[in-house]
Amino acid sequence: MFIGHFAPALIMATRPRAAGLGTLFVAAQLVDIGFAALLVPGIEAMRIIPGITAMNPMDLYRMPYTHSLLGTLIWAVLFGALVWFATKRREAAIGAALVAASHWFIDLLVHIPDLTLYGMPPRFGFGLWNHPAIAMPLEIALIGGALACYMRRTEAPAGNRRPWLLASLLAFAQAIDWFGPKEPAYSLAVPATMLFAYALLAGTAAWAGANRRQRLPAGA
Repeated sequence: MFIGHFAPALIMATRPRAAGLGTLFVAAQLVDIGFAALLVPGIEAMRIIPGITAMNPMDLYRMPYTHSLLGTLIWAVLFGALVWFATKRREAAIGAALVAASHWFIDLLVHIPDLTLYGMPPRFGFGLWNHPAIAMPLEIALIGGALACYMRRTEAPAGNRRPWLLASLLAFAQAIDWFGPKEPAYSLAVPATMLFAYALLAGTAAWAGANRRQRLPAGA
């Protein structure tokens, strides 16, 4: 799952007093951002094994600090605390933490068993990466439904041009992830590409949501 992780961010951004869309996009991929950062010094680890799943060649064999349920919840709480410190809005902090925590549960759908509860076996994962006919429509449905909800429940003076540009970038990024060339072996290019992609998408989301407000009910 890649852009599907942003669905909770888009839904949460429609709530009153929510954190900004850019902040919520960071929350949505926070544990993957942490994973990419921890790959560099070798604290967490992965390797490339072509064919390990039908859709993804990454063998994510050591990631106890980011992709265990306990680790994910700790990242979520810390990020929520950071948002509270920056905004002094309880709703924004709780919403950001919930979006960050959603990452593990969405990963659970697509990963082969490489997720843990606290960094040790047993390992969990329903393995939809081995079933593209299910995983791909599911990802499209998640992000498409969330984008539609976001554009319906929020508004801006210039209309929906910015969210549509964000949607186009998300579609482009997902197409590269699905159909683009894969790295033949692990190198630092992998975490560097991940961090660049997350920064680009979060920055674009911040721009897309900058002038949007919750839509008022008709006649209000």
